[in-house]
Amino acid sequence: MSKLYEKIQKLDIRKLRFWIQLFTFILFVYGGYLAIDFGRELPIFSCGYNEEKGGMCYFMPLQHQLARPYERLFSFASIGVLTAFLTFLVWFIIFNKAWCGYVCPLGTLQDWITAIRKRLHIPYSSYSENTYRHLKKIKYIFLFIVLIFPLLLGSGILDGEWRGAFCKMCPGRLITPMFTGDFSQWSIDFSSNTAIFLTAFGIAFTILFFVGSFLKKRFFCFFCPMSAMHYILSPLAILKLKKSGDKCTKCGDCYRVCDMQIKDIADDVESTNILRDDCILCLKCVAACPEEDALRLDIVNMALFRSTKGGFAKRMGFEGEFDAKK
Repeated sequence: MSKLYEKIQKLDIRKLRFWIQLFTFILFVYGGYLAIDFGRELPIFSCGYNEEKGGMCYFMPLQHQLARPYERLFSFASIGVLTAFLTFLVWFIIFNKAWCGYVCPLGTLQDWITAIRKRLHIPYSSYSENTYRHLKKIKYIFLFIVLIFPLLLGSGILDGEWRGAFCKMCPGRLITPMFTGDFSQWSIDFSSNTAIFLTAFGIAFTILFFVGSFLKKRFFCFFCPMSAMHYILSPLAILKLKKSGDKCTKCGDCYRVCDMQIKDIADDVESTNILRDDCILCLKCVAACPEEDALRLDIVNMALFRSTKGGFAKRMGFEGEFDAKK
């Protein structure tokens, strides 16, 4: 068991993550071709508009459930709503925000776009601290649309045109069907002013997704309401990103590799739980940390993957030099 644990510590997390992302992308975008269905409560953007999906993003059924008239929503129908939420919660509790970093098709696509940019030797953009603080709030506005707009519809304040409003605005509605040859969502619905607004917004947001993801790592993740919901529920998850501040030298290596520009990962030496709302739990920070056990991924308070001097040397490609100094 100790040898297996040692091998885990020396894993090339980048290669492992690439293969997991490729496998799960195929699984959730093309799973329907193989009659694979993981249900309707997944904590990722596996869009219901893709007929060949291997499972569905929870936000689509959630919005339809919450949009029921109150007399139905707060009747026996609420049992179905609760059951669906508990199913979503179980899925989330297992992997925490690693759903973002390893499984979400939109997250994977952004990483592939970043890889293309690197191949072209085009530098990426980064946000100023002030811009970062403001932009990261947008995901909570979208989460408000996901949760509150359906309730307003059920109460009669909004009309039926707003049913599934976020899904009509989400880039996933247009992008994931594309990979199965379906471009039908790339159109504006002129049936009403509301439909025009929502579908036009969706097209504009999708174009921004591609342009932004080429210029900025994980561009869309800063605005993702699923990420916001993950963070709210993250205290319940069995996977935790932990930090031992007394072992941190503030070298900044973890921050430099962080696609989400999370400064706390380097600067905060007080918090034990270092997971933040923008974190995608990709573990690049743990892999890049040269300090013994300063950062670690815990599962039920047991270290699964941690920063080590030897592991850092292996992952950075100078293990022989490190061994010679021991």
